[in-house]
Formats: sequence, structure tokens, C-alpha cells
Amino acid sequence: MSLSRVLIANRGEIAIRIASAAAELNIESIAIYAEDDAAALHVRKADESVSLKGVGVAAYLDIEQIIALAKQHNCDAIHPGYGFLSESAQFASACEAANIVFVGPTSQTLSVFGDKAKARTLAQDLNIPLPQGTDTAVDLAQASAFFESLGEGSAIMIKALAGGGGRGMRAVKHISDLASAFKRCQSEALAAFGNDQVYVEQLIIEPRHIEIQIMGDGQGHIIHLGERECSLQRSQQKLLEIAPSPSLAQHVREQICAAALTLAKGVQYRGLGTFEFLLDAQDNFYFMEANPRVQVEHTITEAITGIDLVQAQLEISAGVSLPKLHLSQDVIPTPKGFAIQLRVNTEQLQADGSVHPSSGVLSQFEMPSGPGVRVDSCGYAGFTTSPYYDSLLAKVIVYS
Repeated sequence: MSLSRVLIANRGEIAIRIASAAAELNIESIAIYAEDDAAALHVRKADESVSLKGVGVAAYLDIEQIIALAKQHNCDAIHPGYGFLSESAQFASACEAANIVFVGPTSQTLSVFGDKAKARTLAQDLNIPLPQGTDTAVDLAQASAFFESLGEGSAIMIKALAGGGGRGMRAVKHISDLASAFKRCQSEALAAFGNDQVYVEQLIIEPRHIEIQIMGDGQGHIIHLGERECSLQRSQQKLLEIAPSPSLAQHVREQICAAALTLAKGVQYRGLGTFEFLLDAQDNFYFMEANPRVQVEHTITEAITGIDLVQAQLEISAGVSLPKLHLSQDVIPTPKGFAIQLRVNTEQLQADGSVHPSSGVLSQFEMPSGPGVRVDSCGYAGFTTSPYYDSLLAKVIVYS
């Protein structure tokens, strides 16, 4: 099977990235946009564009409308990007029912990894190390009981069961702060993912954050493409990513990569995925979560391997096996050099140190260039940014 037309169920820089990858594979791309997003750059970068009914994030979460548009425009695939519906088992199931290829894992896989508690259960069954935590959604009373069970000096992390990206997530170091943090996480999770359920786990103090990029074809072939380190964060959102990690011991690297492959094989993984781990001061590692989609920071893995991950993602969705793509583990090149990604966000720093999305007109917009420099962006001179969407304006990727 080959893909001919793909609807991109997203916006911003990732929608542009997908349109570019599709073009290089001679696949036509269809962009969608909310009524308040008609001036967005991704609308111009696809072969065609079509308006959604509605405004803001809600329009991009309208499964029924997106499926209808894909059918109307004769699309044989839908690429969800990251965020929005990318981890929705319901959306993947709707695509499957409509005989449209979902560019990502199966709905069954998403039902496991889209629910962080189910992912923990899988890791337990496969003997992958985990921090202490609950394996189901909890209410405030249950979260409080778990916190108290850890003993004096401990802390917990509240996390949304669905989604990721730092939304619906809060570290709580004092039980007196639990109620307000719990309510805030529920509110954020509902707004971002349409699901306000949260779970809790023990907080690993001052951890390092290592994630493993994997790729599977759903036909039994699964590979890893090494790690990225994402330890520099603000409010659980990554700001700077580097690949490979400059300080990860080789034996620990091998153990974490093996753990990621074990988890992926446990569900016969199809598509791109990232398995995220925390390391404590003694280099003990713990599985945190899986992101069953393309990641914001996929770019730096591309830089050090020379492999176009989004093109591979599209071809796998069309049924091409990893061996046919010449992507067996024994032929994946050893990473050369280092790549770093930094995010450029449209934000304002408040007097209390908090950061909020901001909006305004980009009167000038000039992107850096030169050897080893790549910029993925949705900005242009004259564009009016919106505070109602993710504040990510550009990703600057440098390689040496």
C-alpha cells in the first residue's frame, strides 16, 4: 500500500514539518485550520487547506469533523503530529473505522500508553524499574493517603493520565499544597486532553531525564535510535534537549535502551515512539512514561543519525517494514557529534516569576542560518501570534 493524500490534524511548526516530509515522498498534504487560525503559516505550506468550524483548541480536537473532512477530501491517511489528538485511542479507532490510516500506533497501543497508569502496569509486568506510584486514577483523598504513606521528607508528582508535555503535572513537596495542586492539574488536564483524571507517584529528587527514541513497524521489527537528554526544564516542560547525552555512562545507556525495546516489543509497537526515564544520583533509572507519537525534539535525533523520522513514520504507516527501509538495528549509524535543540516561545515573564503565553504582531522575523543550523518554525513577519495555542514559535537546532 502507498499513501497518496494525508490530512494533517495539527497546526504550527509540526504541521509544516509533516507537510515537508510528505512532499518529499510525493504524498499530497491537506492542512486544517480553526476559524481564528487562518493566517497561520501551516495553512500555506500544505498542498491544500480547509477550514474547521470552530475556534481555538476545541476545533483541533473535533474528531467527527476531522474524519469527515478527511473523507470529503479523499485522504487515505491522517497524521496527528504531537499534542491535540496524537495520543487519543478514540481518534485512532475512528480512523480505523473509517478505513483511514492513522499515522501512529494502533488504537490498542494508544489505549495502553495514552493512559499512564496502564503504561505503569505494563512496565511492572515486564520487570522495568518504576518509582512508587498508583496504577489507577486517584481522587484527592487517595492522593493524600499515598503522600502520607511515603514518610517524612518525601514528595510526590501529580500527573495527568492522558497526554504529556508537562500539562496536568505538578510536583508537591508539602502536603499542605496538595489540594490546590491537585485541582490545578485536573483543570489543566481537562483543558489539554479532555480528561481530568490524574495519578500520583513518588518524586525522584533532582533527577536526570533521559528519553529513548524507538521505531517499530508493527510487523515484529523494533529498533532504537539512541537517547536524548532533556534534564533542563521549567515547570516540567523541556527547554533544551541534547543528543546524545554527554554524560551518560555506556552501561547505563545500554540498559535504558534495552528497557525501551522491551516495552515496545511488549505491544508490538508500530510507528515512532519515545520512552522516557528518570535517573537518580546513583544512576538508577526508572520508567516514567511513553509518548506514542513524534516528539517535539525528534529533530536532534535526526541530526545525529541522518534519518528522517517523519518520512519513516509515513512509510511505516503505509505498511513498509523497517528492513525494507534499511533500518535494522545493526545498520543504524553510531551517533556522530552532538545536536542541541532550544525552544523559542512567545511568552511574558510576570513579576512573581511565572510565565504566561503572550500575543502580538511579529514586526520582524529573521531566522538564523549557517552550517549545522536548522530552524523549524511557524513564524513570519506580519504574523499575529495567539495566546490560545501553544506558545512554541520556533525550534533552533544546532549540530556539530
